Amino acid sequence: MNLALADIRHTLGRFLLTCVGLGLLMAVALSMVGIYQGVVTEALALSRSLRADLWVVESGTRGPFAESSRLPGDIREAVARMPGVAAAGSITLRTAEAHTQRGIIRVQVMGYEPGRPGGPSHIASGRGLGGTRRDMVVDQRSGLPLGASVTLGGDRYRVVGTTRGLVASGGDPLAFVHLRDSQELQFKLAPPAARRALAVGEGTGSVDTVNAVIARLHPGADPANVAETVRRWKHLSALTDAEQSTLLTRSVVDRARVQLGMFTVVLLFVSAVIIALIIYTMTMDKMREIATLKLIGAPDRTIIGLVMQQALMLGGAAYAAAIVVVFSVRDVFPRAVALGPAEIAVMAGVVGLICLLGSLLSIRAAMRIEPQQALGG
Repeated sequence: MNLALADIRHTLGRFLLTCVGLGLLMAVALSMVGIYQGVVTEALALSRSLRADLWVVESGTRGPFAESSRLPGDIREAVARMPGVAAAGSITLRTAEAHTQRGIIRVQVMGYEPGRPGGPSHIASGRGLGGTRRDMVVDQRSGLPLGASVTLGGDRYRVVGTTRGLVASGGDPLAFVHLRDSQELQFKLAPPAARRALAVGEGTGSVDTVNAVIARLHPGADPANVAETVRRWKHLSALTDAEQSTLLTRSVVDRARVQLGMFTVVLLFVSAVIIALIIYTMTMDKMREIATLKLIGAPDRTIIGLVMQQALMLGGAAYAAAIVVVFSVRDVFPRAVALGPAEIAVMAGVVGLICLLGSLLSIRAAMRIEPQQALGG
């Protein structure tokens, strides 16, 4: 007879309630692991969707995600004519507040030229941008349906398509518009400012400005060599796709990753302490039963197995409850909860280790129980 199962059946109600409570705590820890992975996934989602081999930005900067970058619009043609470059496209990026029928939402507006690199690789519903200006493709995270009207910078846009999973590093949904629309939104001066600039002889400024130029290379072309050529002859900065990914994960979202990682460690430590206290309490409740086992000659390994099996069953049931809770509600989280088989397996191993370590205190207490206690009043 399995003594651990027999004891659990005897106090099934209390055991299940304990598993549910502990499962909620583990669900929070598991959610933190998913959000930690989701921050990285969201940071790389745009660069992966653009399938860019090279990012050309303003000299001395690491833009457009890490810092501000401005380039003349004609840089795109200069990059497109470079050896090894198959296609090049200009992009602009700007965070803005959009006015919709549902209220104000915060989006990151990305302008690009349809037919050139810079647009989303996949449209979830509707269509991509065509030749008509004031059209918009927005991520589903914004909650905007097809045909919705959006006001940006005093101009009205119409949602013609939606994407899935394309958000900025801060979690704001991406909105794709025509490059010209985005340039006017970002660089065109308001009438009072334009008149003031003309009065002091500064002009109204050029609207033909972009934040970066992205390029796709011919098969066999070395991105590092092309990037070095851009830096040497064009007096610009250039990042390969690998360098851009490293910059996004180690610089742009590094603080958020560290904070989430520390919070996850704290939650796991709290879970370990609670599991240890629960197992200790369960063991102390069975002092007479353990003393009886010793009295009839049960070996120490039987008692150790009883404690460890209960700890693992408690952790396993609680972890299963945590998985059910997280996967039931993860779609309503404001940030992506990226949990795959690897994360679930690693977390299961961590929970198992916590249960085994948490049972050590209870095993030590159980070994100190004297057989004579079974005869006490």
